[in-house]
Amino acid sequence: MTHSVSPVRPVDLRVEPVDKLLNRVERSLQTRLNPTTVVRKRRSVGARTERDTWVRVERRPFAKISDQGWNGTESAARLEGVAQPAWQGCVVWRDADEPVMWRADETGLLPGEPIGTAVLGKEPTLSEEWWRAFGASLDALARNTTPRVATPDTVTITQQLVTASIRDAFPDAVDTTVERWVPAHADLNWANMSAPAFSLFDWEDWGNAPRGLDAATLWAASLAVPALADRVQNERRHDFESRDGKLMTLFATSRILGPDAHPEDPRIEPARHMAQQVIEELQAG
Repeated sequence: MTHSVSPVRPVDLRVEPVDKLLNRVERSLQTRLNPTTVVRKRRSVGARTERDTWVRVERRPFAKISDQGWNGTESAARLEGVAQPAWQGCVVWRDADEPVMWRADETGLLPGEPIGTAVLGKEPTLSEEWWRAFGASLDALARNTTPRVATPDTVTITQQLVTASIRDAFPDAVDTTVERWVPAHADLNWANMSAPAFSLFDWEDWGNAPRGLDAATLWAASLAVPALADRVQNERRHDFESRDGKLMTLFATSRILGPDAHPEDPRIEPARHMAQQVIEELQAG
């Protein structure tokens, strides 16, 4: 006898009822969540606990959980030299009705507030100390080692993915072979960092990736604010000037310029301009 697998229905936790979900998390972690602090995103919900910690709950279909598992926040706890909330514990369970897993990670509180949305439309106020801490953490992250492979947007990053993404937007423009893979956060955007004190959080998708992925991802999220994009590029100049960094710049711009691009996205023109410049540099060798 064969058993059919129920299809995974699309879920947006910003609009789904979550009271039962949060009640289950409270029982499992033996704490209370402050309802006034609940933050709802498309596939995650977070809240502050009565013991001054933070709990983030994520829903992920089986198909989006790779063979390496689904413990990014837990495994990131051992990273040396990276400013992040301290991991405390977790609870994981299988959904009773769908081929879906739920995971709740409890961490220390952030030393500040999230800077903004993933893609910024105005420049944040960030101190020189913040930029130094940002750079030090990214440099330290790249010096660590891991068998994990990054899963940006829950998709495992491979040479094949890099090649396909770049060539979809820029057909046969350059050799897309990646030379160096290093640990990356893989979801580096302005919603996943705090200020005025720097901390980097939401580590679900970290792992090895082409050098420069994080820098290029944050730069792409900053393009609507030219001064901010320039600052990111300057701070991570050693990434952007490397061959792999140039490929990751194309990888990041391909997502802005691809078939799903919004015609009114203010990042389109600067992304197109930078892509052409990078292609010329790569072709020149």
